[in-house]
Amino acid sequence: MRNVPSLETVYQDYKNKDVAFFYVYKALAHPGKSGLVQPLTLDERLAHVAKAKTQLGTKIPWLADSMTNDLKHALGERNNSEMIISPDGKIVIARSWSDPAVLRTDLAGLVGKSANTTTIADLDVKTESTRRPEKVATGVVKLIPRKQEAAVLSVKPIEVKSGEEPQPLYVKLRAEVDSASLRSGKGELYLGFFIDPIHRVHWNNLAPTLTFEIKTPDGVTLSKTAGEAPKPEDVDADADPREFLVDYDFGGSDSPGPLEVTVKYFACDDDDKWCSAATQKFTVAWTVNRDAGKVSKERPSGGGGSGGMRTSGQKGKGKGQMMSSADMMKRLDANADGKIVESEARGPVQRNFARFDANEDGAVDAAELKAGMEQMRR
Repeated sequence: MRNVPSLETVYQDYKNKDVAFFYVYKALAHPGKSGLVQPLTLDERLAHVAKAKTQLGTKIPWLADSMTNDLKHALGERNNSEMIISPDGKIVIARSWSDPAVLRTDLAGLVGKSANTTTIADLDVKTESTRRPEKVATGVVKLIPRKQEAAVLSVKPIEVKSGEEPQPLYVKLRAEVDSASLRSGKGELYLGFFIDPIHRVHWNNLAPTLTFEIKTPDGVTLSKTAGEAPKPEDVDADADPREFLVDYDFGGSDSPGPLEVTVKYFACDDDDKWCSAATQKFTVAWTVNRDAGKVSKERPSGGGGSGGMRTSGQKGKGKGQMMSSADMMKRLDANADGKIVESEARGPVQRNFARFDANEDGAVDAAELKAGMEQMRR
Protein backbone atom coordinates (compact mmCIF):
# COMPACT_ATOMS: atom_id res chain seq x y z
CA MET A 1 0.00 0.00 0.00
CA ARG A 2 2.98 2.30 -0.48
CA ASN A 3 1.18 4.02 -3.38
CA VAL A 4 -1.85 5.02 -1.34
CA PRO A 5 -0.76 8.57 -0.35
CA SER A 6 0.15 9.41 -3.96
CA LEU A 7 -3.13 7.94 -5.24
CA GLU A 8 -4.99 10.09 -2.73
CA THR A 9 -3.40 13.22 -4.25
CA VAL A 10 -4.59 12.20 -7.73
CA TYR A 11 -8.07 11.64 -6.31
CA GLN A 12 -8.17 15.12 -4.80
CA ASP A 13 -7.30 16.69 -8.16
CA TYR A 14 -9.57 14.64 -10.41
CA LYS A 15 -12.59 13.63 -8.30
CA ASN A 16 -14.52 16.67 -9.58
CA LYS A 17 -13.70 16.04 -13.25
CA ASP A 18 -16.23 13.22 -13.72
CA VAL A 19 -13.75 10.58 -12.58
CA ALA A 20 -14.86 8.02 -9.97
CA PHE A 21 -12.11 6.39 -7.90
CA PHE A 22 -12.30 3.09 -6.02
CA TYR A 23 -10.00 0.79 -4.12
CA VAL A 24 -10.99 -2.85 -4.59
CA TYR A 25 -10.41 -5.22 -1.68
CA LYS A 26 -9.58 -8.69 -3.00
CA ALA A 27 -8.20 -11.81 -1.35
CA LEU A 28 -5.01 -11.03 0.59
CA ALA A 29 -2.02 -11.57 -1.66
CA HIS A 30 0.37 -11.96 1.27
CA PRO A 31 -1.35 -13.13 4.45
CA GLY A 32 0.83 -12.19 7.38
CA LYS A 33 1.56 -8.58 6.50
CA SER A 34 0.53 -6.45 9.47
CA GLY A 35 -0.52 -9.69 11.13
CA LEU A 36 -3.64 -10.01 8.97
CA VAL A 37 -4.97 -13.42 8.01
CA GLN A 38 -7.28 -14.37 5.15
CA PRO A 39 -10.93 -13.57 6.01
CA LEU A 40 -13.45 -16.38 5.61
CA THR A 41 -16.70 -14.39 5.45
CA LEU A 42 -17.88 -11.26 3.65
CA ASP A 43 -18.45 -9.52 6.99
CA GLU A 44 -14.78 -10.11 7.81
CA ARG A 45 -13.73 -8.69 4.45
CA LEU A 46 -15.78 -5.60 5.18
CA ALA A 47 -14.11 -5.41 8.60
CA HIS A 48 -10.73 -5.47 6.83
CA VAL A 49 -11.91 -2.61 4.62
CA ALA A 50 -12.94 -0.61 7.69
CA LYS A 51 -9.54 -1.33 9.26
CA ALA A 52 -7.73 -0.18 6.10
CA LYS A 53 -9.71 3.07 6.03
CA THR A 54 -8.72 4.00 9.56
CA GLN A 55 -5.17 2.66 9.32
CA LEU A 56 -4.39 4.45 6.04
CA GLY A 57 -6.67 7.46 6.42
CA THR A 58 -8.06 7.07 2.90
CA LYS A 59 -10.71 9.26 1.26
CA ILE A 60 -11.11 7.15 -1.91
CA PRO A 61 -14.17 4.84 -1.54
CA TRP A 62 -13.62 1.10 -1.16
CA LEU A 63 -15.30 -1.87 -2.81
CA ALA A 64 -15.06 -5.47 -1.56
CA ASP A 65 -14.87 -8.37 -4.00
CA SER A 66 -17.17 -11.36 -3.50
CA MET A 67 -15.98 -14.33 -1.46
CA THR A 68 -15.61 -16.25 -4.73
CA ASN A 69 -13.31 -13.48 -5.96
CA ASP A 70 -15.26 -12.89 -9.17
CA LEU A 71 -13.77 -9.46 -9.85
CA LYS A 72 -10.24 -10.64 -9.10
CA HIS A 73 -10.57 -13.44 -11.65
CA ALA A 74 -12.32 -11.28 -14.24
CA LEU A 75 -9.81 -8.42 -14.15
CA GLY A 76 -6.67 -10.47 -13.63
CA GLU A 77 -4.74 -11.92 -10.74
CA ARG A 78 -2.30 -9.08 -10.16
CA ASN A 79 -1.82 -7.94 -6.57
CA ASN A 80 -1.68 -4.18 -7.14
CA SER A 81 -3.16 -3.63 -10.58
CA GLU A 82 -4.60 -0.34 -11.77
CA MET A 83 -7.30 0.19 -14.39
CA ILE A 84 -9.13 3.05 -16.03
CA ILE A 85 -12.59 1.98 -17.16
CA SER A 86 -14.78 4.06 -19.47
CA PRO A 87 -18.42 4.91 -18.60
CA ASP A 88 -19.57 2.18 -21.01
CA GLY A 89 -17.54 -0.46 -19.14
CA LYS A 90 -14.55 -0.78 -21.45
CA ILE A 91 -11.04 -1.04 -20.00
CA VAL A 92 -9.21 1.94 -21.47
CA ILE A 93 -5.88 1.49 -19.68
CA ALA A 94 -4.66 -1.43 -17.58
CA ARG A 95 -1.34 -1.82 -15.83
CA SER A 96 -0.19 -4.70 -13.66
CA TRP A 97 1.26 -2.40 -10.98
CA SER A 98 -0.23 0.86 -9.78
CA ASP A 99 1.75 3.98 -10.68
CA PRO A 100 0.09 7.19 -9.42
CA ALA A 101 2.38 9.49 -11.43
CA VAL A 102 1.52 7.73 -14.69
CA LEU A 103 -2.17 7.64 -13.69
CA ARG A 104 -2.10 11.41 -13.29
CA THR A 105 -0.69 11.75 -16.81
CA ASP A 106 -3.29 9.31 -18.17
CA LEU A 107 -6.16 11.27 -16.65
CA ALA A 108 -4.79 14.57 -17.92
CA GLY A 109 -4.91 13.15 -21.43
CA LEU A 110 -8.38 11.64 -21.04
CA VAL A 111 -10.33 14.34 -19.17
CA GLY A 112 -8.01 17.34 -19.21
CA LYS A 113 -5.31 18.49 -16.85
CA SER A 114 -6.36 19.41 -13.33
CA ALA A 115 -6.00 23.02 -12.24
CA ASN A 116 -4.46 21.79 -8.98
CA THR A 117 -1.51 19.55 -8.19
CA THR A 118 -2.00 18.25 -4.67
CA THR A 119 1.05 16.94 -2.83
CA ILE A 120 1.18 14.35 -0.06
CA ALA A 121 2.05 17.14 2.37
CA ASP A 122 -1.22 18.87 1.46
CA LEU A 123 -3.36 15.89 2.49
CA ASP A 124 -5.29 16.04 5.75
CA VAL A 125 -4.60 12.41 6.66
CA LYS A 126 -5.94 11.06 9.95
CA THR A 127 -4.75 7.57 10.72
CA GLU A 128 -5.50 5.22 13.58
CA SER A 129 -3.04 2.94 15.31
CA THR A 130 -3.68 -0.79 14.99
CA ARG A 131 -0.96 -1.89 17.39
CA ARG A 132 -1.77 -4.52 19.99
CA PRO A 133 -1.54 -3.79 23.71
CA GLU A 134 1.90 -4.30 25.25
CA LYS A 135 0.59 -7.20 27.30
CA VAL A 136 0.04 -9.28 24.13
CA ALA A 137 3.41 -10.80 23.28
CA THR A 138 4.61 -12.07 19.91
CA GLY A 139 7.68 -14.07 19.00
CA VAL A 140 7.31 -16.37 22.00
CA VAL A 141 6.40 -19.55 20.11
CA LYS A 142 8.92 -21.28 17.87
CA LEU A 143 7.42 -21.50 14.40
CA ILE A 144 7.59 -24.25 11.82
CA PRO A 145 9.62 -23.30 8.71
CA ARG A 146 7.32 -23.04 5.70
CA LYS A 147 7.79 -22.81 1.97
CA GLN A 148 6.19 -19.93 0.10
CA GLU A 149 5.52 -22.24 -2.86
CA ALA A 150 3.52 -24.75 -0.78
CA ALA A 151 0.05 -25.69 -2.02
CA VAL A 152 -2.65 -24.18 0.19
CA LEU A 153 -5.70 -26.39 0.64
CA SER A 154 -9.30 -25.19 0.54
CA VAL A 155 -10.61 -24.53 4.05
CA LYS A 156 -14.23 -23.69 4.89
CA PRO A 157 -15.74 -22.96 8.30
CA ILE A 158 -18.61 -24.98 9.72
CA GLU A 159 -20.99 -22.82 11.72
CA VAL A 160 -20.79 -23.39 15.46
CA LYS A 161 -23.37 -21.69 17.69
CA SER A 162 -22.44 -19.79 20.83
CA GLY A 163 -25.79 -19.52 22.51
CA GLU A 164 -28.18 -18.27 19.82
CA GLU A 165 -25.46 -16.64 17.71
CA PRO A 166 -22.77 -18.13 15.44
CA GLN A 167 -19.37 -18.39 17.14
CA PRO A 168 -17.14 -15.61 15.72
CA LEU A 169 -14.20 -16.94 13.71
CA TYR A 170 -11.53 -15.66 16.07
CA VAL A 171 -9.12 -18.26 14.71
CA LYS A 172 -8.39 -19.13 11.08
CA LEU A 173 -7.03 -22.47 9.88
CA ARG A 174 -4.45 -22.58 7.10
CA ALA A 175 -3.62 -26.00 5.69
CA GLU A 176 -0.65 -26.57 3.38
CA VAL A 177 1.02 -29.49 1.65
CA ASP A 178 3.85 -29.93 -0.82
CA SER A 179 2.42 -30.01 -4.35
CA ALA A 180 4.35 -33.14 -5.28
CA SER A 181 3.12 -35.03 -2.22
CA LEU A 182 -0.45 -33.98 -2.95
CA ARG A 183 -0.17 -35.56 -6.37
CA SER A 184 1.29 -38.74 -4.90
CA GLY A 185 -1.32 -38.91 -2.14
CA LYS A 186 1.21 -39.25 0.64
CA GLY A 187 3.15 -36.61 2.52
CA GLU A 188 3.14 -34.02 5.28
CA LEU A 189 0.21 -31.76 6.14
CA TYR A 190 0.79 -28.39 7.81
CA LEU A 191 -1.99 -27.09 10.05
CA GLY A 192 -1.66 -23.53 11.33
CA PHE A 193 -4.19 -21.89 13.65
CA PHE A 194 -3.90 -18.10 13.40
CA ILE A 195 -5.68 -15.77 15.76
CA ASP A 196 -7.30 -13.02 13.71
CA PRO A 197 -6.43 -9.46 14.85
CA ILE A 198 -9.51 -8.10 13.09
CA HIS A 199 -11.51 -9.45 16.06
CA ARG A 200 -9.07 -7.90 18.58
CA VAL A 201 -8.51 -11.04 20.61
CA HIS A 202 -5.49 -12.99 21.83
CA TRP A 203 -4.68 -16.39 23.34
CA ASN A 204 -5.39 -16.75 27.05
CA ASN A 205 -2.41 -18.73 28.36
CA LEU A 206 -3.74 -18.84 31.92
CA ALA A 207 -6.40 -21.27 30.67
CA PRO A 208 -5.97 -24.71 29.04
CA THR A 209 -4.02 -24.58 25.79
CA LEU A 210 -5.41 -25.02 22.26
CA THR A 211 -6.40 -28.54 21.24
CA PHE A 212 -7.65 -29.97 17.94
CA GLU A 213 -9.29 -33.15 16.69
CA ILE A 214 -9.60 -34.41 13.11
CA LYS A 215 -12.25 -36.66 11.61
CA THR A 216 -10.91 -38.52 8.59
CA PRO A 217 -12.88 -39.86 5.61
CA ASP A 218 -12.71 -43.49 4.54
CA GLY A 219 -9.33 -44.40 3.10
CA VAL A 220 -7.37 -41.45 4.51
CA THR A 221 -5.01 -42.08 7.40
CA LEU A 222 -3.17 -39.51 9.48
CA SER A 223 -0.19 -39.92 11.80
CA LYS A 224 -2.28 -38.23 14.49
CA THR A 225 -5.89 -37.16 14.67
CA ALA A 226 -5.62 -35.01 17.79
CA GLY A 227 -3.07 -32.61 19.19
CA GLU A 228 -2.35 -30.06 21.89
CA ALA A 229 -0.34 -26.89 21.47
CA PRO A 230 2.57 -26.23 23.82
CA LYS A 231 1.88 -23.40 26.23
CA PRO A 232 4.34 -20.47 26.13
CA GLU A 233 6.28 -20.26 29.36
CA ASP A 234 5.56 -17.35 31.71
CA VAL A 235 3.45 -15.47 29.14
CA ASP A 236 -0.13 -14.67 30.05
CA ALA A 237 -1.19 -13.47 26.61
CA ASP A 238 0.23 -13.85 23.11
CA ALA A 239 -0.83 -13.76 19.46
CA ASP A 240 1.56 -16.26 17.83
CA PRO A 241 0.12 -19.01 15.61
CA ARG A 242 -0.23 -22.57 16.88
CA GLU A 243 1.25 -24.91 14.27
CA PHE A 244 1.33 -28.68 13.71
CA LEU A 245 2.67 -31.18 11.18
CA VAL A 246 0.73 -34.37 10.41
CA ASP A 247 1.66 -37.15 8.00
CA TYR A 248 -1.14 -38.17 5.64
CA ASP A 249 -1.82 -41.05 3.25
CA PHE A 250 -4.74 -41.33 0.82
CA GLY A 251 -4.43 -45.12 0.80
CA GLY A 252 -4.54 -45.22 -2.98
CA SER A 253 -7.72 -43.16 -3.30
CA ASP A 254 -7.90 -40.78 -6.28
CA SER A 255 -10.59 -38.57 -4.72
CA PRO A 256 -10.30 -38.59 -0.92
CA GLY A 257 -13.01 -36.87 1.08
CA PRO A 258 -12.36 -33.78 3.19
CA LEU A 259 -11.07 -33.68 6.73
CA GLU A 260 -13.16 -32.17 9.52
CA VAL A 261 -11.06 -30.25 12.02
CA THR A 262 -12.40 -29.12 15.39
CA VAL A 263 -10.31 -26.67 17.40
CA LYS A 264 -10.90 -25.60 21.00
CA TYR A 265 -9.12 -22.75 22.76
CA PHE A 266 -9.53 -19.86 25.19
CA ALA A 267 -9.52 -16.30 23.88
CA CYS A 268 -9.48 -12.88 25.54
CA ASP A 269 -10.59 -9.53 24.23
CA ASP A 270 -7.67 -7.11 23.71
CA ASP A 271 -9.55 -4.49 25.74
CA ASP A 272 -9.85 -6.82 28.76
CA LYS A 273 -13.65 -6.92 28.55
CA TRP A 274 -14.02 -10.71 28.45
CA CYS A 275 -12.29 -14.09 28.22
CA SER A 276 -14.07 -17.23 27.11
CA ALA A 277 -13.75 -20.72 25.72
CA ALA A 278 -14.32 -21.06 21.98
CA THR A 279 -14.91 -23.94 19.59
CA GLN A 280 -14.61 -23.80 15.81
CA LYS A 281 -14.93 -26.39 13.06
CA PHE A 282 -13.51 -26.45 9.54
CA THR A 283 -13.53 -28.73 6.53
CA VAL A 284 -10.23 -29.18 4.69
CA ALA A 285 -10.61 -30.36 1.11
CA TRP A 286 -7.69 -31.86 -0.82
CA THR A 287 -8.02 -29.18 -3.49
CA VAL A 288 -5.76 -26.18 -3.97
CA ASN A 289 -7.10 -22.74 -3.04
CA ARG A 290 -5.71 -20.47 -5.75
CA ASP A 291 -6.81 -17.37 -3.86
CA ALA A 292 -5.13 -18.19 -0.53
CA GLY A 293 -2.09 -16.00 -1.27
CA LYS A 294 1.55 -16.59 -0.50
CA VAL A 295 2.47 -16.42 3.14
CA SER A 296 4.31 -13.25 4.06
CA LYS A 297 7.84 -13.53 5.37
CA GLU A 298 6.55 -11.59 8.38
CA ARG A 299 4.38 -14.63 9.28
CA PRO A 300 0.95 -13.84 10.72
CA SER A 301 1.41 -13.08 14.38
CA GLY A 302 -1.10 -10.65 15.69
CA GLY A 303 -0.97 -7.43 13.72
CA GLY A 304 1.62 -5.11 15.21
CA GLY A 305 2.44 -4.59 18.84
CA SER A 306 5.76 -5.82 20.08
CA GLY A 307 6.73 -7.27 16.71
CA GLY A 308 8.44 -10.28 18.21
CA MET A 309 11.02 -8.41 20.28
CA ARG A 310 9.23 -8.36 23.64
CA THR A 311 7.66 -10.80 26.03
CA SER A 312 4.84 -9.97 28.40
CA GLY A 313 6.97 -10.91 31.38
CA GLN A 314 6.26 -13.42 34.11
CA LYS A 315 2.74 -13.91 35.37
CA GLY A 316 1.58 -11.00 37.42
CA LYS A 317 4.77 -8.98 36.96
CA GLY A 318 3.57 -6.16 34.77
CA LYS A 319 4.81 -4.92 31.43
CA GLY A 320 6.98 -6.83 29.01
CA GLN A 321 10.73 -6.58 28.82
CA MET A 322 12.95 -6.58 25.75
CA MET A 323 13.79 -10.18 24.88
CA SER A 324 17.47 -11.11 25.18
CA SER A 325 19.43 -11.89 22.02
CA ALA A 326 19.94 -15.48 23.23
CA ASP A 327 16.19 -15.96 23.68
CA MET A 328 15.51 -14.32 20.33
CA MET A 329 17.96 -16.70 18.65
CA LYS A 330 16.16 -19.67 20.20
CA ARG A 331 12.79 -18.36 19.02
CA LEU A 332 13.78 -17.59 15.43
CA ASP A 333 16.46 -20.19 14.63
CA ALA A 334 13.97 -22.80 13.41
CA ASN A 335 16.55 -25.37 12.27
CA ALA A 336 18.86 -24.75 15.27
CA ASP A 337 21.95 -24.15 13.11
CA GLY A 338 23.04 -21.08 15.07
CA LYS A 339 21.99 -18.60 12.38
CA ILE A 340 18.80 -16.84 11.33
CA VAL A 341 18.15 -16.67 7.60
CA GLU A 342 15.61 -14.23 6.18
CA SER A 343 12.86 -16.85 5.87
CA GLU A 344 13.17 -17.54 9.63
CA ALA A 345 13.25 -13.86 10.66
CA ARG A 346 10.23 -12.15 12.18
CA GLY A 347 9.28 -8.74 13.53
CA PRO A 348 12.07 -6.12 13.65
CA VAL A 349 14.69 -8.71 12.65
CA GLN A 350 12.78 -9.39 9.44
CA ARG A 351 12.04 -5.72 8.75
CA ASN A 352 15.67 -4.69 9.38
CA PHE A 353 17.34 -7.86 8.15
CA ALA A 354 19.99 -6.03 6.09
CA ARG A 355 20.99 -4.01 9.15
CA PHE A 356 21.33 -7.12 11.33
CA ASP A 357 23.26 -9.03 8.63
CA ALA A 358 26.39 -6.91 9.06
CA ASN A 359 28.69 -9.14 7.01
CA GLU A 360 26.10 -9.55 4.23
CA ASP A 361 26.38 -13.35 4.12
CA GLY A 362 22.60 -13.87 4.04
CA ALA A 363 22.33 -14.98 7.69
CA VAL A 364 22.38 -13.37 11.14
CA ASP A 365 24.58 -15.13 13.68
CA ALA A 366 24.49 -14.69 17.47
CA ALA A 367 27.01 -11.85 17.52
CA GLU A 368 25.21 -9.93 14.77
CA LEU A 369 21.85 -10.43 16.48
CA LYS A 370 23.19 -9.16 19.79
CA ALA A 371 24.79 -6.12 18.17
CA GLY A 372 21.65 -5.32 16.20
CA MET A 373 19.41 -5.56 19.24
CA GLU A 374 21.74 -3.33 21.25
CA GLN A 375 21.49 -0.71 18.50
CA MET A 376 17.71 -0.89 18.62
CA ARG A 377 17.70 -0.38 22.39
CA ARG A 378 19.65 2.87 22.09
